[in-house]
Amino acid sequence: MRTSPPNSPHIRGNWRRIGSAAAATAALLIAGLGTAAHASAATTPHKVSAKTIAAQVAKAHVQYEKAACGATPKKGFAACNALRVTGGTTAFMEKQAALKGVAPKTISPKAATDDPTGYGPSDIQSAYGLADAAAANGSGETVAIVDAYDDPNAAADLATYRSYYGLSACTVANGCFKKVSQTGSTTSLPSADSGWAGEESLDLDMVSATCPNCNILLVEAKSASDANLGTAVNEAVKLGAKFVSNSYGGSESSSDTTYDTSYYKHPGVAITASAGDEGYGAEYPAGSQYVTAVGGTALSTSSNSRGWTESVWKTSSTEGTGSGCSAYDAKPSWQTDTTCTKRMIADVSAVADPATGVSVYDTYGADGTGWGTYGGTSASSPIIASVYALAGTPGSSDYPASYPYAAAGTSALNDVTSGNNGTCSTSYYCTAKSGYDGPTGWGTPEGISAFTG
Repeated sequence: MRTSPPNSPHIRGNWRRIGSAAAATAALLIAGLGTAAHASAATTPHKVSAKTIAAQVAKAHVQYEKAACGATPKKGFAACNALRVTGGTTAFMEKQAALKGVAPKTISPKAATDDPTGYGPSDIQSAYGLADAAAANGSGETVAIVDAYDDPNAAADLATYRSYYGLSACTVANGCFKKVSQTGSTTSLPSADSGWAGEESLDLDMVSATCPNCNILLVEAKSASDANLGTAVNEAVKLGAKFVSNSYGGSESSSDTTYDTSYYKHPGVAITASAGDEGYGAEYPAGSQYVTAVGGTALSTSSNSRGWTESVWKTSSTEGTGSGCSAYDAKPSWQTDTTCTKRMIADVSAVADPATGVSVYDTYGADGTGWGTYGGTSASSPIIASVYALAGTPGSSDYPASYPYAAAGTSALNDVTSGNNGTCSTSYYCTAKSGYDGPTGWGTPEGISAFTG
């Protein structure tokens, strides 16, 4: 990645404070509650005002660190864009505490928790207007996740996540889940890696949360090299996936245009890529002209008609969503901003701030302590890939990255107009504004209509 010293240890995030927002009572009561049993456990006879809940949510603050797969990669390799919360209280925890009329709990570093501490499926579906589509759509569609190395507990952890939230089983036995190597083998898998296992759990859980009826294909590259990850993308497409999420990235290079045609140019397939977690600056494969580059937001409850509000995710000058003007990749025809003559990052966005992070279940390795909360654009990429899946199979000759541009400026996208991810000479490269901007693109989903041809 761009700014971290090559041999630095995991980097602990600065304390993140979430701006106060009034809470929409209806959204709060359903948020994150996958079953009636969980809904019952999360509510009490206390009558809590929206103002009280909003004030409690505003207290949320966390500490976090890069997942072990996020260390600065050497040339020709990529790092994951996952951030794991290690301390403090998340927005979800503050909200639940206010509903129960109790003091919020605090996450202890590397400590297991009995219940989720981040946003769940109902939150994500509510925030992005997906509840109806998630219930009715997705059957027969396959979302592929491409990561490096093996997560031996992937199937079991996925089952636990889905069971907790009352989602249908997605297993190898029923044909919903499949794990393969970059060559398509189900038996000759890469070596296991704890850091990438956390990333894989995050990705699988975000597909489950957003498109619970979708099949899931996990393709594990034998290393985090650009060539092996790209080969895994090709294998995902070969195996029939029409939606492929890539939650990794590295510095741009002159080789990127070659990688474009070798690995990411797949008409008729929606390929998403994380914009990065180190603030303003372009990375690859988000810079590919053939992918949907996904930025990150901070997601909070609100009293507006939507029930939620978002701003650009930024923790510090070197921690926040990526964006930028590519140094190498050509500008796709559907991009119309004029200052950047090459490919501009990002296209759209979704939640990525660890303080407003998502729940993940992971039990493999040092970081696999059970329930945890994750952020980073590793969360937003699989969410957007799954929104594409809810919208249906792309046209066979289409590059679905163009779809949100056709819906630009309409109610199909939530325009994010506040916040920045750094300082840059061209304001929209790093600062949110009405309409298109680098950190959040055209905004976040409001339903599925912006993600279909």
